[in-house]
Amino acid sequence: MGKSAAVWDQRSELEIARDWNGIEQVVLRVPRGASAKVSLHGGQVISWKNERGEELLFTSSKAIFKPPKAMRGGIPICFPQFGNCGSLEQHGFARNKVWSIDDDPPTLHSNDSNGKVFVDLLLKPMEDDLKCWPHCFEFRLRVSLSMDGNLTLISRIRNINGKQFSFSIAYHTYFSVSNISEVRVEGLETLDYLDNLCQRERFTEQGDAITFESEVDRIYLGTPNVVAVLDHEKKRTFVIRKEGLPDMVLWNPWEKKSKSMLDLGDDEYKQMLCVDAAAIERPITLKTGEEWTGRLEISAVPSSYCSDHFDQHLQGVM
Repeated sequence: MGKSAAVWDQRSELEIARDWNGIEQVVLRVPRGASAKVSLHGGQVISWKNERGEELLFTSSKAIFKPPKAMRGGIPICFPQFGNCGSLEQHGFARNKVWSIDDDPPTLHSNDSNGKVFVDLLLKPMEDDLKCWPHCFEFRLRVSLSMDGNLTLISRIRNINGKQFSFSIAYHTYFSVSNISEVRVEGLETLDYLDNLCQRERFTEQGDAITFESEVDRIYLGTPNVVAVLDHEKKRTFVIRKEGLPDMVLWNPWEKKSKSMLDLGDDEYKQMLCVDAAAIERPITLKTGEEWTGRLEISAVPSSYCSDHFDQHLQGVM
C-alpha cells in the first residue's frame, strides 16, 4: 500500500486483515481508543466504536457476511440508485462489489486529512456492471477517524469517459440505539418528505421532533446540513453533518416487516435506526470529466452537551 493510501501519527494505527471470506478489512484506531473497521466488500464501514469500546453502529445478528449479499448493518453505500427501479438491483451495485485500496488518490482539502487516520478506497465498473449501467466512472471513498473519534466519509465520483450520466446516492447508516421508542430526531421539522409506504406521496412533517411508533420509510427533502439523533436511555446524541447531500432517509422496518427479513432478527428493529445522508429527489448529473463530492461526518456526544449547542448547529455552523 502506497504512502498516500493512509496516514497516521505514531500513536494511531491502521491495520489490514482479512475476514473469513478472504476479503480485506481496514481497521483504523486513534490514541484515545476509538476505532472503525471498513470492509473492501462494498467499501462498507462495518464497525465504529467510541473510546470506551462501545459499538455505535448496528449490525444484525443474522447478517450475511458473504458476497454478493450486502451486510445488514454498518454503513452500506447505495449507488448508483436508491430504491428499486429499472434493471439495477435494489440500492445499486456499489454495496455488493469488492473495492480496492487507492494508492494514488487525488489531493483533498487539508481539513479532511489533518489529525486523522484514514484510508482511501476505489471502485471502478466491471464488465458486468457496464451491461446493466453503461457508464464509465471512478468512485473514490475516503473513510477517516479523527482524534476525538468522529467518523467521516467523503465520496468523489467522476465521469471519466463517455456520455453524461445521472445517479442517486445514500450512506445507509444503521445507528445502534437503546430502544427505537426512546429515540427522537431533531432538525427535520416542517420539511416535506416522500413516504415510501405511500408510493412516495409527498407530505409535510408536522411534529416538533420525529419519534417512532410504527414502521417508517421516508425521504426528507432539502434538509439542513446538521441533524441530531437523540437516544434518551443512553443519554447519547449522534450529530450528523453533511455536505452535497440534500436529502435524508429515515427507516425502521418495525415488527411485521422484520419478521419477513431473513437477515434481521424479529426484535432487532428495536435496537436500530437508519438515518441516511443522501441525494435522491434530484439525481446528480455529471458530464464527461465532471466530478461530484459528498461528505458525511458523524459524531457521538452526551445529549446534555448537544442540547446546549445544537441550536447554533442548526443555523449552519459546521
